[in-house]
Amino acid sequence: MPTIAQQLLRRKPTTPPGAGEAHLRRSIGLFSLTMIGVGGTLGTGIFFILSQAVPVAGPAVIWSFVIGGVVAGLTALCYAEMAGAVPASGSTYSYAYATLGEGTAMAVGACLLLEYGVSTAAVAVGWSQYVNQLLQNLFGWQLPVQLSQAPEQGGIVNIPAVIVIVLCSLLLLRGARESTTVNSIMVVIKIAVVLFFCAVAFTGWNADHFHNFAPAGFAGIVGGAGIIFFSFVGLDAVSTAGEEAKNPKRNLPLAIIFALLIIIVLYVGTSLAALGAQAPAKFANQDAGLAAILQNIVGSSWPGTVVAIGAIISIFSVTLVCLYGQTRILFAMSRDGMIPKVFARVNPRTMTPVRNTVIVMIATGVLAAVVPIDFLAEMTSIGTLVAFLVVSLGVIILRVREPELERGFRLPLGWTIPILSIAGCIAIITQLRLITIIVFLIWTAVFLVFYWFYGRKHSTLQTGQPIAGADAPYTSNFAQPSKSEIREAAERRKAGRR
Repeated sequence: MPTIAQQLLRRKPTTPPGAGEAHLRRSIGLFSLTMIGVGGTLGTGIFFILSQAVPVAGPAVIWSFVIGGVVAGLTALCYAEMAGAVPASGSTYSYAYATLGEGTAMAVGACLLLEYGVSTAAVAVGWSQYVNQLLQNLFGWQLPVQLSQAPEQGGIVNIPAVIVIVLCSLLLLRGARESTTVNSIMVVIKIAVVLFFCAVAFTGWNADHFHNFAPAGFAGIVGGAGIIFFSFVGLDAVSTAGEEAKNPKRNLPLAIIFALLIIIVLYVGTSLAALGAQAPAKFANQDAGLAAILQNIVGSSWPGTVVAIGAIISIFSVTLVCLYGQTRILFAMSRDGMIPKVFARVNPRTMTPVRNTVIVMIATGVLAAVVPIDFLAEMTSIGTLVAFLVVSLGVIILRVREPELERGFRLPLGWTIPILSIAGCIAIITQLRLITIIVFLIWTAVFLVFYWFYGRKHSTLQTGQPIAGADAPYTSNFAQPSKSEIREAAERRKAGRR
């Protein structure tokens, strides 16, 4: 019987899952991986988070995006090395399990569930804002506050936010390759809409808006970075597809880097255009901000309608990617025995985790219905920052423990990049509100208690047995199993019954 210390520190091998475990079909190429990253990132930081960040940082929110992008970029490079060395589904959770041990992996899993679940709710609330703006522009009416806002904002329940989560969940339950195509199309549309916004917004440029550039100084800039940092959650979503990626040691690093470069350019450009077109004081508590800016410049509703439609499509794809990442984390943790086995069950017909997805849909739907967006944004940011910090630390530890491990990508400058990434994450975390940090610590503590009473006893490293019933060639919601894979799974199930 292993000691408690041995249980907490035991690690999974850095190789892919062995025989008898659930496997994910490798069917996602470089372009689709990049689109997962862009799709999960572009939208949250542009279409609605400016109304939360500009009041904190002022026009210097541009530098907030740069700081957030630099920290995310350093971490993205760490992700690139780690994803090439440990190409398994589960993202940061899998990396922590392979480098820091089982106890830390459970805590990181809690961070990721908070990160993906709360970000799903946050972007769904943003989607609701643009739905109301579109209804106003097209039909001259909006949903009443009681049905489109959280209780803290004078409403009862945010119905549109719940609707988008249900729609995305239904699409994921199809388990069809079409999901990748849908996501890629949405990404192209959202980039076009962002470029359209910039083109129109720059016609209303007013340099006077930048005179009081940083009203709260450097602390305000870093505080703004803390608010918008959850916009970079899509980079983590790329690595959740590690077990499904074609040639992961090459494609994962490239997809992460390509997605980050696209996002930083679009974020900085759009925030610059928005601030040049509208005075910073008008951003506070502004719903559907980008659409409102264009309507004020042109004096007509049509450009706002175009942006609202683009935002609705864009945020839908973000919600899709966030839900996808959430179910993958749960799948990985359940397959390891850390949480109940229901999350590792796959439907034999669709090869998708139906119960897993439905549970996630209900939980995130409740959050989106009743919690305001500012708190959701900060909770997502702290989960993202801790996840990024762990990956950077894991790179250092893996280099020490397994220096000869094959890596598709290796960071230059030794430990410099991961150390800078860790320092950047800590600096931004310290600028978040105290209540955000307290809630985060409580959430993580709850999961560690659950690990003590359940996870350490049911861990596959403890039992030596894979989760029964999780042996199907479980394909992602972004890929369709081949007929031969379905036939092989059916034969294995028949053999098991005999």
